[in-house]
Amino acid sequence: MTMSSALLTDHYELTMLQAALRSGAAHRRAVFEVFARHLPGGRRYGVVAGAERVVDALTGFRFGDAELEFLKSTRVVDPPTLAFLADYRFSGNVYGYREGDLYFPGSPIMVIEGTFAEAVLLETLTLSILNHDCAIASAASRMVHAAGNRPIIEMGSRRTHEIAAVAAARAAYIAGFASTSNLMAGHLYGVPTSGTSAHAFTLVHDDERGAFQAQIDALGRDTTLLVDTYDVAHAVRVGVELAGAELGAVRLDSGDLAAVAHEVRGLLDSLGAFDTRIVVTSDLDEYAIAALAAAPVDGYGVGTALVTGSGAPTAALVYKLVAREDASGEIRPVAKRSVGKPSKGGRKLAYRQLNAEGIATAETVITADRPAPEGRPLLHPLVTNGTPAAADSIQAARERHRASMAELPQEAHQLSRGYAAIPTVFD
Repeated sequence: MTMSSALLTDHYELTMLQAALRSGAAHRRAVFEVFARHLPGGRRYGVVAGAERVVDALTGFRFGDAELEFLKSTRVVDPPTLAFLADYRFSGNVYGYREGDLYFPGSPIMVIEGTFAEAVLLETLTLSILNHDCAIASAASRMVHAAGNRPIIEMGSRRTHEIAAVAAARAAYIAGFASTSNLMAGHLYGVPTSGTSAHAFTLVHDDERGAFQAQIDALGRDTTLLVDTYDVAHAVRVGVELAGAELGAVRLDSGDLAAVAHEVRGLLDSLGAFDTRIVVTSDLDEYAIAALAAAPVDGYGVGTALVTGSGAPTAALVYKLVAREDASGEIRPVAKRSVGKPSKGGRKLAYRQLNAEGIATAETVITADRPAPEGRPLLHPLVTNGTPAAADSIQAARERHRASMAELPQEAHQLSRGYAAIPTVFD
């Protein structure tokens, strides 16, 4: 079944639209802002991912015959609202932090300008994409830093929704993962893919030797053999016997990974397989990766922890109205005063302050009517008058993340709970 992105929303978005059409407020100009009041789990920074996916979804946000018939038959909205939705096209502007950049509490990572009717309908869609992708990228970034120069393969597809798996692979690659097991992510986004075999491949053969020989014959001597189906030491010996010193890697998926890695490294070296790498998997997260820093490990495979945000499956982003046109035609700031959930009114601009050494010292957020401070501007046009800007390549986002991480102070890389790496200053 094909599905328009227009129904990827909440019922109350449409009831608000219906009431606003009746009151006349629907056509007032409005500014919405996406931000996080706090970073989940006491983390020091967040990573922007999913902005391009939001733009793609926005361009497909159309109410066709099937969507309109559903809304009519279920009486979600009245006939005048159905007529409005039949002609819906977003004609406003979207500004955002670029993918791969970092954000902090209060950072206005996306700003949506349009009529209230145009922009209010985009709340759920925007948040569902950004909350997922930013959470995954933020977790992935911590894992990449913990791994140092050792590559990480994303392999979490079987632990999440099939579409979320593709988005997760994309977000992880932006944050520095080396490759993914997910072929759709490779097809849609150009993420490098990798993979060899599972335990089932060994078990379907009459013995381990036969399985290894078949894999080597098919994939070459530089393949990665999974060596913990039966006895690790025996499997390593058989693998080296069959592939020689050209054996690419062995994978460990169980046990005390640090201890087993030391034993396997010693065994490989004793057999002359000095260049054969050791890859470890098995429910790894950033803490487990950091704990393996001193082990003779050459790469990691991460699944469940990555696609669930490593304990923070949402980025805690919200979508709030910060300015709207009043009865006189002037744009006025608006803000919530709810206990524990306040917002700051006014259309914002944001800048990253850097010291002489190029290290970030603050995130300065100003209202649009204030003089721009020094610093790196963070908001960039993504959609202008309904027309998307040219999309960044995923490689550009990946490089941007690497550069943004280099701007962080050293304490930002601690895995322990703490405050944001830099303050957000509202001026």
